[in-house]
Amino acid sequence: MTTHASTDQSPSADPRTMASENRFIDDATQDAIIQRLSQIGSQAQQRTAAYSSQGAVLWSHITGRFATGKLMRPALVMLGYRAFSGRNEARAIDLACAFELLHSALLTHDDVVDKDFVRRGEATISALYRDQALAGGRSQVDAEHAGNSVGIIAGDLLISEAIKLAVRAAAGTDSESVVEQAFFQAIEQAGAGELEDLLYSLGSAPATTSQVLRMEQLKTASYSFQLPLQAGALLAGASMGQAENIGTVGCQLGVAYQVIDDVLGTFGDPSRTGKSVESDLREFKSTILLALAAEQPEFARMLKGFRSGHVPAGQIREELANQGTEQFARQLAEALCSRATGSAAFRDLPEDAQQLLRTCSHLILERSR
Repeated sequence: MTTHASTDQSPSADPRTMASENRFIDDATQDAIIQRLSQIGSQAQQRTAAYSSQGAVLWSHITGRFATGKLMRPALVMLGYRAFSGRNEARAIDLACAFELLHSALLTHDDVVDKDFVRRGEATISALYRDQALAGGRSQVDAEHAGNSVGIIAGDLLISEAIKLAVRAAAGTDSESVVEQAFFQAIEQAGAGELEDLLYSLGSAPATTSQVLRMEQLKTASYSFQLPLQAGALLAGASMGQAENIGTVGCQLGVAYQVIDDVLGTFGDPSRTGKSVESDLREFKSTILLALAAEQPEFARMLKGFRSGHVPAGQIREELANQGTEQFARQLAEALCSRATGSAAFRDLPEDAQQLLRTCSHLILERSR
């Protein structure tokens, strides 16, 4: 059982230095998060090995994918925690890791939903087990079903581990119930956003701009920005009003992040993003780009032809470029970031937190993957 000895707040790096280096988490905190994630994965693997060798193997695959991303959500938990002078870093690290485990779970499930077998340029867990089934003589259809089934199981295991960790992080504190509520809300809203994303892709026309922005708030902004900041602040002892203020800033930054993600999904460099520039189009994803372009009747007609198989994805992408949707989307992201960092809620935050969130805003607008 993990104990949470009370420790003084670790000194954080100068926000100005981190801004110049395009990062907003200091090396010591990043190393502590990576070490804790590795420990969590190893413990889960050892625990599972006592009753299932195959389960232990799956956990080894899961653990091997920890900390391969930006660790943005754990960083935001720590930012929220330190903004309100939290004094027990061990608890905060556990809560930060819980959000990273949740993120890993949602990505694993998202790959199944999107029928993707590559993530960040690497084979997904589903792909590993698909290939095993193919090597065993199964048909392509059966092998993909087997791989995706394992992907669902892996995601479920990660969510279970994330919930246990989040509950443990807050246990016995004055903020126990509100921290847990914030974490559970992250799971619920991400699920609702994923559902809306899927259902919009089945429609005869793309979602409207307002619908897409609302969906992106649920699917990405809530669990990736708003609630990590909010949960970290609550764990530190912030009032509900203070936590909601920092969460509101995070929500606007999170929507901007997803808008840029939509841009990169169609106009990014596949060698940087790890995904095809046509994958969102092939899945009929309702991105902000399609929503903006579909306001023009001619494009809406072209899109119907694409959905019926008469217009190639490349032509849709070319038309999106001709209409200037990338520029419009980037301007929208800039406006969201400016609104976040110019708000009264932002100005009420400690100076270090403001600087780190400005760095976050810069990273969002300049990201290429």
